[in-house]
Amino acid sequence: MAAIFTPTNQIRLTNVAIVRMKKAGKRFEIACYKNKVMSWRNKVEKDIDEVLQTHTVFTNVSKGQGAKREDLMKAFNTEDQTEICKQILAKGELQVSEKERQQQLESMFRDIATIVAEKCVNPETKRPYTVGMIERAMKDVHISVKPNRGTKQQALDVIKKLKETETMPIDRAQMRLRITLPVKEGKKVKSKLKSLIKTMEREEFGEELEMVCLVDPGCYREMDELVRSSTKGQGTVEVLDLKDIEEGDERLE
Repeated sequence: MAAIFTPTNQIRLTNVAIVRMKKAGKRFEIACYKNKVMSWRNKVEKDIDEVLQTHTVFTNVSKGQGAKREDLMKAFNTEDQTEICKQILAKGELQVSEKERQQQLESMFRDIATIVAEKCVNPETKRPYTVGMIERAMKDVHISVKPNRGTKQQALDVIKKLKETETMPIDRAQMRLRITLPVKEGKKVKSKLKSLIKTMEREEFGEELEMVCLVDPGCYREMDELVRSSTKGQGTVEVLDLKDIEEGDERLE
């Protein structure tokens, strides 16, 4: 029986994520492990060996066809395949199947809904919404996920859209703070903070001024900096609760 001939420039790879780049009129591809490309780009994964299945540059990964040296030199001015792989990793296009793309979009849709549910409440009842309720509202206003944008930024856009369309009563959950100020600067600093405070829950004068209040989470940094600078570090801003939610409320679908 004749031996099966396999060309030496062919490498067979399976379960692979392909990153592709066109340069100098040629197509170049690298074979990566699934879910590692984005980790590398986000600087979470720093070991190149954990990303690349092989330090080889291909013209076609699925057929196992390696790129020619002269083509690599012309396009990248180097024959160092690891260095070329890094360039393709950084700027190439990640190839995914339609099924994988759909799964990614569905996962992002769920992540965005989860962030919205964590950050918001019904302002009328102070009760949180479930992730399922937010997902249904997102579908009602035809929210489309953008795979190249961060989920946190998209969540903020969703909150804005739900407010604008009046799909459901929704508002950012408020943050409960305890602010302590020296009596000498207390009244002056309090007047500066007034516009940032949504609700004043408690205010006590003693050896120092202590206030417990509700604010929008986005105001926390500004208030903290204002208190520190106005009191030369003697005042403090302490987070008591991240959310203003009625205790004992059930999260019902």
